[in-house]
Amino acid sequence: MRNFKYLEFYVGNAKQAAHFYCSAFGFSGYAYSGPETGDKESVSYVLKQNNIFFVFTTALSSNHRISKWVEKHGDGVSDIAFSTDSVEQDFKFCVENGAEPLLIPQQISDEYGVYKIASLKTYGDVKHSIIDASNYKGLWKPGFMPFNTNNLCIASPNLLLVDHVVANVEDNKMNDWVSFYKKSFKFNSFIEFTEDDIATQYSALRSKVMKSDNNKIKLPINEPAEGLKKSQIQEYIDFNNGPGVQHIALLTTDIISTISALRNNGVDFLDVPDNYYDDLQNRIGVIDEDIEKLKELKILVDKDEQGYLLQLFTKPVQDRPTLFIEIIQRKGCQGFGKGNFMALFKSIEKEQQRRGNL
Repeated sequence: MRNFKYLEFYVGNAKQAAHFYCSAFGFSGYAYSGPETGDKESVSYVLKQNNIFFVFTTALSSNHRISKWVEKHGDGVSDIAFSTDSVEQDFKFCVENGAEPLLIPQQISDEYGVYKIASLKTYGDVKHSIIDASNYKGLWKPGFMPFNTNNLCIASPNLLLVDHVVANVEDNKMNDWVSFYKKSFKFNSFIEFTEDDIATQYSALRSKVMKSDNNKIKLPINEPAEGLKKSQIQEYIDFNNGPGVQHIALLTTDIISTISALRNNGVDFLDVPDNYYDDLQNRIGVIDEDIEKLKELKILVDKDEQGYLLQLFTKPVQDRPTLFIEIIQRKGCQGFGKGNFMALFKSIEKEQQRRGNL
């Protein structure tokens, strides 16, 4: 499996969700499916920004399975899709090694060629579709027509690709899903974080990162750890009614201009205390960016043996405190911001306390 193909969101109102991601996050309309294209059951808007594709889908009736999904989880990620060279072979391997099939391999065709797809169940009600569109020369896939938007955003953030997608699962389930990805997808365990790495005086979590052989697909998996109060992971699971996608990390090559643009577009980010920057240079060493500018924009910095990274996290992007977005820039560092976990956790706990959930 080569890379992330797209992320599909099931939402209550796809038109409004698409407008939000265009105006706030700088996406452009790309393709559309609905009654006008022959789909009488659902509507989908495909948005594009560089190599990122988001699909927002809404059911057109209350008894549709998508409506039931949204009723249970709220707006969220339903499908993490991967590109592959062979849908049939990958599907066969995954199923023979324990994955539960949801959609057996099928071919969809029109005058533009053949689009191959299959789907497999993963944690909660999230699935992985595996896609081979190499022989399809149309816009998106059969059943879609062009969907264009004017430049709705105030400033373009120039987000490039999906860096990683993070799962929240129940306590003591993380290692089960690590084994699942190792066995069924031949992914490798990359980095592990324990409650000693990610904890405050109130709460903690454990995390392991799975990745594909080519390093293009990275899937951290979190579980709550015991603490004095409710973990942010448990808060997510409670409001999501089970495990699901906690956040999506989007890569940029200029985080200062990206965060500036997103803030101008009205995106809400977690707060970072000013004293975080007091000893930043001593902790990180020499960096290219102006620390005062990082402080102004509340951007976090961390390092490993290969270099450093810069990152910042939005507040939840829907009413339930579930899914959020991470903006990340890598300057050699292949980690996930371990040195920022304490500052991040405290910021999230502040938001939990405001909601009365800590």
